[in-house]
Amino acid sequence: MIPKPLPRKWRLFNRTLLIILALLLIVQCSRCAFGNGDSKAIPSAKEDIEDSLPQREYEENLILQQEKIDLAHVYAQKDTGLAHLMDNMLRRYHPDNALFLAVDAKTNEILAWGERRDSAVQNSPDYLSQATFPAASLAKTVTIAAAFESNRYSVDSEIPLIGGAHTLYKNQIRVPQNYHGETIPLHMAYGKSYNPPMAIIGMNLGVKRLKNAAYKFGFNRDFPDGIPDRSSYEPPDTGYGLAEVASGFTKSTTLSPLQAAAIVRSIVEKKPLEIPFEKNGAYGYAPTERIDLPDSKFSNSTYLGVREAMLTTAIKGTSRRHIMSTRNISRRFLDDLDIGGKTGSLDGDNPKGRYDWFMGFAQGKIDPSKAIVIVVMQAHGEIRSQAASLVAAILINYWARENLSIKGNDK
Repeated sequence: MIPKPLPRKWRLFNRTLLIILALLLIVQCSRCAFGNGDSKAIPSAKEDIEDSLPQREYEENLILQQEKIDLAHVYAQKDTGLAHLMDNMLRRYHPDNALFLAVDAKTNEILAWGERRDSAVQNSPDYLSQATFPAASLAKTVTIAAAFESNRYSVDSEIPLIGGAHTLYKNQIRVPQNYHGETIPLHMAYGKSYNPPMAIIGMNLGVKRLKNAAYKFGFNRDFPDGIPDRSSYEPPDTGYGLAEVASGFTKSTTLSPLQAAAIVRSIVEKKPLEIPFEKNGAYGYAPTERIDLPDSKFSNSTYLGVREAMLTTAIKGTSRRHIMSTRNISRRFLDDLDIGGKTGSLDGDNPKGRYDWFMGFAQGKIDPSKAIVIVVMQAHGEIRSQAASLVAAILINYWARENLSIKGNDK
């Protein structure tokens, strides 16, 4: 005997009940799979921008690690928040060797530093004043400063671009008479770190002008108490070697992070070179007071020209991907800041690795007295960590959040 089917209303009721039970089961499984039992507050609309930025996660991880890690060197620094962030990024990103540095552009005082050596975070910054690191394309800053100082070039001067932009062969620096090939504005050649145009400029200027500009930036000088170490800028008088030095395509030009910060600060402030200082001397690796260097002043037009070229690096050049990304720097800070810099990468031997540099600045548009200098130097082994310009972007965003006026409220 065939059983009599249930009435239609009951069948619909049963189906609805089964669907509800299935949905409840899915929700419960999701909670078990993705939840950890801890309740988290939902961020307010005000926090949305900052919560999307990487440093928030770094700070949360840092709080969990504080009991296990010796942070005495962090608490001894001028800006402990910035020092915390540097320390945590060094532990998270695992560069083989690295030095992070932040300097107040107005006072020239070191705000924070962080160092990782031989895959371990250090409690003292001995890389800070060490000058064995190849300057790489940071040396192009010397070349364009010499170019502007000669009054033979402007930021928009068209420079021949022969062959590949990031190679340097002898045929790329021989410009034929009545050349009608590809050219590039000087500021774009610097911002995109093109080698042949910088080499051609250097060969046209000659070794004397290049070495004079390098001296004003602190190269080939012995500093008081040997801090920082003596850097090297020694181009030959002529030939391909001169082109290599002018374009940064050589290991022979060396630089310390402390001197790199001094160079950027002099450009931002349009002042003679001063070595950044820290009142406690950064454990003996930085001066305890300002060190003024004689014969280190460029013309104002040179400072303005170099600054414009550094802005190009961030807006259209090699660091654009990281600096102009709202994942790294909040849009409101990108609108309120002028950000410029120079990147460089080259193999080096002391320590051995692939060097990855960023030296640059962030300066308030409304209040230019609010400005920071950032230097990131990393030497990668077989596995590369995050790019130096990305690290710089996160540091700039943190500094801006703590120091810029937001919606009329001073912090």
